[in-house]
Amino acid sequence: MRTIPIPVDTTKLVITCVKAPKPRLLNKDTGEIKTDKHGNTVYEVTVSVEDEFGRIELVRIGTSGEPPITAGQQVNPTGLVGYVWEIAGRWGISYRAEALLPADTGEPLRV
Repeated sequence: MRTIPIPVDTTKLVITCVKAPKPRLLNKDTGEIKTDKHGNTVYEVTVSVEDEFGRIELVRIGTSGEPPITAGQQVNPTGLVGYVWEIAGRWGISYRAEALLPADTGEPLRV
């Protein structure tokens, strides 16, 4: 199966970080960390995604480099795409973003 990136329109979504960014592991037994083609660590962020009808999903988004976000912050993903995958009869969608940045909510950021 060929994977084609599917762009995600985030204009009508509220995306909130629910778990702090952490490096994505390739192998839990060895602790090997996933890197991109440039050698940068790939981070995984668990977020809640709320649509305009109030439906909420939890998803994980991967991105290269540690994003400057924390749990509880609203997030603005740039270049978010989904990839459909299938392994041994199971399938799903994995998400990847060029960057995950704090959303401009009009409130000052707390450090």
